[in-house]
Amino acid sequence: MPIATLKNVTVSFGNDVVLDRAELVIDKGERLCLTGRNGSGKSTLLKLLASEINVDDGQVWRQEGLVISSLDQELPDPGDKTVFQVVAAAFEGIGALIADYHELALALNTDSDVKRLSRLQEQIESGEAWSVNHKIESILDRMGLEQDKPLSELSGGWLKRVAIARSLVLEPDVWLLDEPTNHLDIPTIDWLEKLLLSFDGSVIFVTHDRRLMQSVATSIIDLDRGSVTRWDCDYDTFIKRRDHQREVEEQQNRKFDFKLKKEEQWIRQGIKARRTRNEGRVRALEGLRHERAQRISSKQLKMEADSGFASGKIVMELINVSKTYDGEPLIDNLSLIIQRQDRIGLLGANGSGKTTLLRIILEDLTVDKGQVRTGTKLQIAYFDQTRATLNGEVKVADYISDGREFISIAGKDIHVVSYLANFLFSPEQSTAPIRTLSGGEQNRLLLARLFSLPANLLVLDEPTNDLDVESLELLEELLQQFKGTVLLVSHDRSFMDNVVSSLLVFEGNGVIQESIGGYSDWIARGGSFAAIESSSFKPAGNASKAPDAKIAKPSIQSRQDRKKRKARRQKLERELEALPEQTDSIETELVQIHLLISRPDFYQQRREEQRQILDRLKSFEVELALKLQRWEEIEHQLSAEDQAPE
Repeated sequence: MPIATLKNVTVSFGNDVVLDRAELVIDKGERLCLTGRNGSGKSTLLKLLASEINVDDGQVWRQEGLVISSLDQELPDPGDKTVFQVVAAAFEGIGALIADYHELALALNTDSDVKRLSRLQEQIESGEAWSVNHKIESILDRMGLEQDKPLSELSGGWLKRVAIARSLVLEPDVWLLDEPTNHLDIPTIDWLEKLLLSFDGSVIFVTHDRRLMQSVATSIIDLDRGSVTRWDCDYDTFIKRRDHQREVEEQQNRKFDFKLKKEEQWIRQGIKARRTRNEGRVRALEGLRHERAQRISSKQLKMEADSGFASGKIVMELINVSKTYDGEPLIDNLSLIIQRQDRIGLLGANGSGKTTLLRIILEDLTVDKGQVRTGTKLQIAYFDQTRATLNGEVKVADYISDGREFISIAGKDIHVVSYLANFLFSPEQSTAPIRTLSGGEQNRLLLARLFSLPANLLVLDEPTNDLDVESLELLEELLQQFKGTVLLVSHDRSFMDNVVSSLLVFEGNGVIQESIGGYSDWIARGGSFAAIESSSFKPAGNASKAPDAKIAKPSIQSRQDRKKRKARRQKLERELEALPEQTDSIETELVQIHLLISRPDFYQQRREEQRQILDRLKSFEVELALKLQRWEEIEHQLSAEDQAPE
């Protein structure tokens, strides 16, 4: 049942047409993911649905009484307001009364305070707003937020939780989310994923987290050069269908280019052509030229890295390294050897010590105990998630080239404007100040700078923030081809899978374990953030006060966790006990099928009968392989359970 529709909608900003005669129908209960490059109109479409902007042409229809709530990219201002006040502000008018009542009730000092509290109570009761107060308290409890905590004491991840609570407290029919995973660590992204799947209304969201798209989205809405295309499938299927469509489009483009070439030759034939040509054909040629220009504007992001010269075989060695903050261990007795061409991902909750370890490796921090040995011939390039190296007043080109016209990449000179064009920056943007760029464009600029430097050790702290999916995929390809060493912090699970060869898992209390493979490999071996996934954990103080301050999380010793662990172990043991009998049964079937195939008259049967038996053989072989793989996985998980602290 449709709850909102867009019909022939056009939205422009100056000469830039963001939506061009767009059509979209949104049904009740759908979870739609918007995809497209940065600047393709995803945020514009969300604002249009939220009635924050108007269309230039076309119609937008919404079901009468439809409640729509938005979760923006921007975090709440970390000022002196409390969590309760910020969430209550979602209810205009009555929310302010409830927030005042709540604050005054906590700080009654004088008779005038009591009288004012009484007046506020009368106003609230006359508006029948106690149900609103209950909604606020209920959502804060559900989000694990402390009502009276000032926002100035919250880290970015907890500010994001406050924003989620503020958007959900209205109990919307349609929930609009713009990059909801920004500032969240992997345990909280898992929590958000479950929250989205359990949401009772319709969800329309923009994200670069491909696992979240695959898990949550029921349909994909692709925005490209003003057009809106709906794909009723999951994200992985969408990618396959989109790539096939692009192959078909590439074939059509080649035919188009051939036709354009012939028309250009005709128009240049001179006087003879001008005598015989008709104006309709000339106008058609102009249309072809315009269409060609539109296609050129959608070019792919190009990146090339300068790997410099090779480093020594040992890049870095940490021997019994420890680091604490405020008496709490962030790194405890870590010994690690980083070798040339290693690709190591750092995995853990916000505040668990990942950035601290990177800063130790970069020699920005000294260790409390232990020794750090640096290898030879190191050239380090560092990507800073805070964009601290960006001066908003510096021109984009000057940031890359330090005022020079040409830069050297892998021994070749290239004009700085041409180099920036490879990162989708126009000539006009190249001469503009950095402050005019969006967050995603600033991240792209940092990457352009990073890959212009000769480096054999890349240290990347959250490089994926604000990048669109296609830029992420190309960055992955570049890192896979990079000949040096990579140290990477990212909360993008797919990015980790596609780039790193091993993980350093920060388990808390300074414990860091090494795991071979990517995120999915770690999960398959029984890796889990169960100890910090519970929604009952409370927010920590301001993370900016420490190099990498820890967030508060529940103890792994809790009774509830022990019960869950015991139940999980019993379930695994029951499954393991059943596997030998299941594999024996499959192997018996395989023996029988092989006997059938080995008979002299097997290939004298009809092809259909042969195919049925061969298909059964293949099916049982696949099933046996899966059972044996599951057997190995369970043994790994049980082994991990045995080694975990009680």
